[in-house]
Amino acid sequence: MDSLRSTRGFIMSIEFNGKTSVKHPIPETMKAWVLGDPDELSLIDKPIIMPGKAEVLIKIDAVAICATDLDVISYGPPALIEGGLPFNKNFTPGHEYMGTVVALGPSVDEFEIGDRVTVEIHAGCGQCKRCRMGMYTSCHNYGLNYGNVNKGHRANGFTTDGGFKQYAVNNINTLIKVPDSMTDEEATLVVTAGTTMYGLTELGGLIAGESMVVIGPGPIGLLGVAVAKALGAGPVILIGTRDSRLEIGKKLGADYALNVKNEKDIVQSVKNIVGEKGTDYVIECAGTKEALNDAIMMTNRGGKICLAAFPHKPVEINIPHMVINNIYMFGIRGEGKSATHRAIQFMKEKRFNAKLVHTHTFNLANLPTALKYARERIDDAIKIVIKPWD
Repeated sequence: MDSLRSTRGFIMSIEFNGKTSVKHPIPETMKAWVLGDPDELSLIDKPIIMPGKAEVLIKIDAVAICATDLDVISYGPPALIEGGLPFNKNFTPGHEYMGTVVALGPSVDEFEIGDRVTVEIHAGCGQCKRCRMGMYTSCHNYGLNYGNVNKGHRANGFTTDGGFKQYAVNNINTLIKVPDSMTDEEATLVVTAGTTMYGLTELGGLIAGESMVVIGPGPIGLLGVAVAKALGAGPVILIGTRDSRLEIGKKLGADYALNVKNEKDIVQSVKNIVGEKGTDYVIECAGTKEALNDAIMMTNRGGKICLAAFPHKPVEINIPHMVINNIYMFGIRGEGKSATHRAIQFMKEKRFNAKLVHTHTFNLANLPTALKYARERIDDAIKIVIKPWD
């Protein structure tokens, strides 16, 4: 069977020697949203690309909107990253998706047609130093291995086509099987939970009995509360500005939820709970100058801060205080070191209810409206999930 595959804008004909099934017929084309100019999306027909070696074709059943998608749409993939790739027209964004395996590439036997799977974003090159360390989300620099499909790298929704369409090709290393007990919508949240799990892994992993502050009750922050609590952290303190989100944080396990608008001194408020020494860990999910410096000032000597958000421009932070007090700060990129596999295990065991952060559902035809809800936080939207027409 002949099929088309795209490599950095060039189309070439190859022979497909994989496996399909009459139970899952595959059309020749699919509906896909693509970028034109910044903030311009069009719905077009795209050819369906059949999977190659170590790949499968997925029929997308649900895709969630991430704040990073909004940046990709406005600034181009990868968004706001110095030295990134150029704006790519005809590119399909969207990276938090799940679906059903409908075709197997040559020699793929790790999955079966009909398997429900959720996906990680990154398939690293597998060759560079970072990939070999399990840090495939930090595959070597743009123009070297990262973004170079000829090196084996894929980052669906960032450097290669993402999930705001009907079908997607994924490397088998990016797939996690989804149990029948998990809804499609919940499965799209595995990467979000995996991002917080990656952050906690980098902070040390075993945090039972340690105090934890989460700043910023967006999807990552809220699931950061849930994962931290599942790992035994205590007390877990959530800080934000929206009471409705703070209430969801309580349902996900936060022992305390503090609205910074109501606190005279948020750092002292935290210390009133955990003691004057300060908290052991902070997950910073707001990305503002104020939040970053509050995180530094509320962390105890030898404590650790995970940066799960990033400011859109450089900010000044209190480095002298960090050095004097031996405070560690870690930046994380995505869902590295197979953290999604650990996160989904907690979700399978119902250690927390990730569905609490899913607030809205739209179908694929109404993606522009869904993006508007996400960008403007209409109706206090947190995590919006896109479903297909059928």
